[in-house]
Amino acid sequence: MTSDPTVPGESPFRSEPSVRDEAPQFVLPLVARIERAAPPARTDALETAARAVLVLLGDERAVGDGEWAQAVRDWQDARIRKVVRRARGAEWRRAEALPGITVTGKSAEVRVFPPVPLDGWPKDLARLQVSGTELDDPEPPAEADPGAPVLWLSPDLDMTAGKAMAQVGHGAQLAWWELSDEDRAAWRDAGFPLSVRTAPADRWPELTTGELPLVRDAGFTEIAPGLTVAVEGTHRVGSLPRPPRV
Repeated sequence: MTSDPTVPGESPFRSEPSVRDEAPQFVLPLVARIERAAPPARTDALETAARAVLVLLGDERAVGDGEWAQAVRDWQDARIRKVVRRARGAEWRRAEALPGITVTGKSAEVRVFPPVPLDGWPKDLARLQVSGTELDDPEPPAEADPGAPVLWLSPDLDMTAGKAMAQVGHGAQLAWWELSDEDRAAWRDAGFPLSVRTAPADRWPELTTGELPLVRDAGFTEIAPGLTVAVEGTHRVGSLPRPPRV
């Protein structure tokens, strides 16, 4: 699913026309492994996709003089787009052979790739389907982890898992931008713990009228333009337990 997040203000997520529209446009590809016989749980797929975005942003190849750094800079200088496609069997094996990072959840596998030009996808990714990402949770998700950031989905929207994966990926990126280098390192060292949950209807106005980072979808696919994700708890990453030094 394609998504272009927007938040008010001087941001690459604005919906209003800006100089970012004049720059070459890039997209961050994510591929979810969805086997017919064993599809992942929906919430786990969403959380794994959000972590995949963070893993790429925190990877040494994506910063400084890293081999992906220029592509990441070009992507972030234009509109921030993410596209989620699905793969199974041989399709997944071909996707895994391309440069990228596979992030594994409890039941989900998501591979994230360095940004590519909007019209310049690698052949083995371009042929993958965008549709077919309808997933369910076999059991209701547990309560969100109170010690880590929570990406709250709007209770008013009905999105496929692919569309929602792109949205929470945007939310994770907003959380990353909120943090200092020290807190980013703490979150990375802890394995990027986070939760994705649908907000209670009575909490959504509170979550979206304060100072929290918000994702506002431009409405190109599936849903009308509007708020999709509120990011709560970025301040919690500084107190996450650190792994033991070796």
